[in-house]
Parts: sequence; C-alpha cells; structure tokens
Amino acid sequence: MKARQLIHDLFSEAGITVNGGQPYDIQVHDDRFYPLIVGNAQLGMGESYMDGWWDCDYLDEFTNLILRAKLNEKVSKNLKVLLLIIKSRFFNRQTKALSKKLGVKHYNRGNDLFQTMLDKRLTYSCGYWKNAKNLEEAQEAKLDMICRKLHLKPGMNLLDIGCGWGSLASFAAEKYGVKVTGYNISEEQVGFARKRCKDLPVEIILEDYREAKGEYDAVVSVGFMEHVGHKNYRKYMEVCHKCLKEDGIALLHTISNNVTTNYINPWTDKYIFHNSMIPSVSRISKSFEGLFMLEDIENIGPDYDPTLMAWYQNFHTSWPQLQSKYGERFYRMWRYYLLSSAGGFRSRYNQVLQYILTKKGRKQPDCRR
Repeated sequence: MKARQLIHDLFSEAGITVNGGQPYDIQVHDDRFYPLIVGNAQLGMGESYMDGWWDCDYLDEFTNLILRAKLNEKVSKNLKVLLLIIKSRFFNRQTKALSKKLGVKHYNRGNDLFQTMLDKRLTYSCGYWKNAKNLEEAQEAKLDMICRKLHLKPGMNLLDIGCGWGSLASFAAEKYGVKVTGYNISEEQVGFARKRCKDLPVEIILEDYREAKGEYDAVVSVGFMEHVGHKNYRKYMEVCHKCLKEDGIALLHTISNNVTTNYINPWTDKYIFHNSMIPSVSRISKSFEGLFMLEDIENIGPDYDPTLMAWYQNFHTSWPQLQSKYGERFYRMWRYYLLSSAGGFRSRYNQVLQYILTKKGRKQPDCRR
C-alpha cells in the first residue's frame, strides 16, 4: 500500500491521475507495478508496459508531463542503474567489438520494420518541419539543409560516417552531384544502401568509423554521435580532422542531453540502443578543442516530436503486416520507444543539435540560411 500511495502522489504532481479519465492518465492493470517502479523506475516502467501491467492512450503526453514535473529525478536510483553508471563511467562500452553489437541488435532487426515506419528514403533521424506538410517533406528539407550547410558542389567528395540506409548519401549524390563514401557496421543497412546507390557515385564500406581513410571536402554524421560513447569522442573528432581537407567543412547532427551524464535510460540501453549514450554540449565542445573551430550550432530539437509521432503512426498503421513476425510484446516495446521518445523531445528533456566545424586555417564560411 505504501508503494501504491507513493506512486499515486508522485503522478499527481505531474497532473496525472492513476486510473483517471484523461487520455494521458495511466491505467494500472497489475498491482505489482507499484513496488516495481519504486525500486526500479526507468527499467521497470518500460518492462511493465511491455508485459501489459499498465496502459496509456497518450503515452507521449504522459511522458511529457512526467519529465516536465521532473519525476524521473525524484525516484531514487536502484542498484542496477548504479551499476550501469559505473560501467559507463569507467569502461569503454563502444569499442569496435561492442559497437558491432548495436548494429546487430537494433539496425539489423529487419529492413521491413524500418521501411514501413520511415520515409521513402529511410531517413532515421529528426526531420525539419518549418515548411513541411508531411514526413517526406520534412526529411527532404533536413537533407537539403545539411547539404547547404556543407556548401556542397558538383565534384566534391563527402565522407558520411554512420551512413544508415544511404539516405543522405543518395540525396547528396543525386541533388548536389557529389561523390560520397559512407562507413557503417550494420550489414542489413550496408546491403540495402549499396543496392540503392549502385548507379550513383557512392561507395558504402562495411567498416567501423575508426577505419575511415582518405581526404574529403566535407565530413558529415547524422544521428551517429549517440553511439560513439564519451570515451571515444576525441577519437571520433580526430578521425574527422584527419579526413577533412584544410578548407573543408564538417557537420555533426546529434541528439544532445541538457546535462552531462555517463549513461542512458537503462530500458533504452537494454531494449533499443545497446551501449549508446547521448552527448552534452560540454562533452562535444571539449572533444574538438584544438582541432576545429565551431562556426555554428543550431537546435532543431522540437522537430523531433512530430518526426517520432509520424514514425509511430506509420508503424501502428502497418502493424497488421508485421505482427506475425514480431509479436505483441515487440509492438508494445516499439510503441513505448517511439511515444516516450516523442514526449522526451516535447518536454525539451533532449535536444537535437547541428554543429558546423572547420579547421582553424580556413576562411569563415557563411552559415546563415
């Protein structure tokens, strides 16, 4: 009863009523939920939802309200979370071998899942919605914005670190006439990207980013820094510096934390992005100190909320054709991932930042749009 009352009281601070009548109110079906959340908040919330112990119609708004009320900071960390923090602080969880696990666990789930969820180009990062009416337009606007920020011109060479399914590589080659080299460790993504780009001046290499070679007019990574890990930020920047020509431009597009941490939500670490970590501004700036000049930084974090909601709608609509392969527990896991992430950006708990970097000897580029 004590745990039950505690959870009721905490949720009420966020304007949430347990078993209430609002679409963002949580509906608890199993009383084991209460002691689980008191002792294991972040992991317990996700796993108990996957197991059907509770439901919520507007899971995105439920998460938004929780984060705005800072309830995540009011429930004490348990031993499992503390162990994750210690491991992340003192051990490199993003070595070449461990990074390979991420490619297998998340990006190799199946192209059919991502093809039903994402836009036609399979752009798995935040769109840009300023003048967009739908997901397709938002993603194309984002890709075009990146190409313009990089000042791409026909004949240039672009290095795309963590190139996904070749979305940006194919767009830059088709629309801006550049040659692209992409590095990726996911076999599913590399195979798809190679087929997509077979008639374009694009080479997709199945290798870790630390193996990147050559000199390029521009270097870009979109949604990749989240998988690098704080132990490797400096190495990542050194690779970019090594591969960028003296008069080139680098663009880093990444989700960003408001505060510096050494770990992520343990549910996300276990079920979605194994060994990942969201960087803070201070960590990123420290990593390129002495290597690059910061020419511009832009926050498009609010645009991730509508992007994630569009992904969820696509996933939900397409579920009947995926159900037999993935199963009901996967549906609940993926719904929780997409909608709680949308709530995280709506609350501004997380941001999306685009950094423009150059070497110190280069003339300052015009970063205005």
